[in-house]
Amino acid sequence: MDHGGSLTWGMERKYRLRLSADFQRTRREGKAWTDHLMVLCALPNDLTYSRFGFAASKRIGKAVDRNRARRRMREAVRLCRGTLAEGWDMVFVARPPIVHATYAEIVPAIQKLLSQAKLRKSELLNGDASPAERPKDNGK
Repeated sequence: MDHGGSLTWGMERKYRLRLSADFQRTRREGKAWTDHLMVLCALPNDLTYSRFGFAASKRIGKAVDRNRARRRMREAVRLCRGTLAEGWDMVFVARPPIVHATYAEIVPAIQKLLSQAKLRKSELLNGDASPAERPKDNGK
């Protein structure tokens, strides 16, 4: 099916983390911030733009539930991508309560995590410390 060459929906491929090694590196070496619906792991990259990955394990539920969780997280991030800092790899990992959450509950959870991680352009302009300068928060 030909869409005329320009899709206006979905997140562009270059902004997506696709390789398993990229996911693993971001989760292993990056900093983490937690919410009851998801975890955000972030790691600086050497690019002029940020990349995003979305994960939902089998603990979330069946494939339908995992795919819905990833789609909702992806859309919430896509809509606020222009307000985010550049040069980061970010992985959002769904937690089991996300299955019962509405999209309207997921959006503020993502915004809260991005603010905690200081990955919004507005927080960078305020002179706050960069995420690399803060200790890892494992939700304790």
